[in-house]
Amino acid sequence: MKKMNVEKIAKAIELDAGMSLPDLRQALKEAKAGVGRVTTAEQILVRQARAKAGLSQQAFADRIATPVATLRDWEQGRFTPPGGVLCLLRLISKHPELTQELDAA
Repeated sequence: MKKMNVEKIAKAIELDAGMSLPDLRQALKEAKAGVGRVTTAEQILVRQARAKAGLSQQAFADRIATPVATLRDWEQGRFTPPGGVLCLLRLISKHPELTQELDAA
C-alpha cells in the first residue's frame, strides 16, 4: 500500500466516474498511510449526489425509492450501491435537477 501512486489512482477513478471527486485524493492518502477510516469512491459519489441535490438523507432516499437506512449504509461505506444506482448517482451529480423528475415520477 505504501508504494501506491495516489494521483494516478485518483485520475483513473475519476475517469471511470466521469467526474471530479474532490475528497478522493485525501481518502487515498489516508488509505496509503493506513490512517483513519478509508473512504471509498462510491461513498463520495453518494454523498456528493445528495449534497448537489440539496436534500436530506430522508428526502433523497425517498426520491431514489430507497430505504433511508440503505442510503446511510452506502454513505458510511457499510455496503456499496449496485451498478444501476451508481449510474443514477453519477447522473444526479452532473444534473441535480433530475431529482425533481424522480419526485414527479
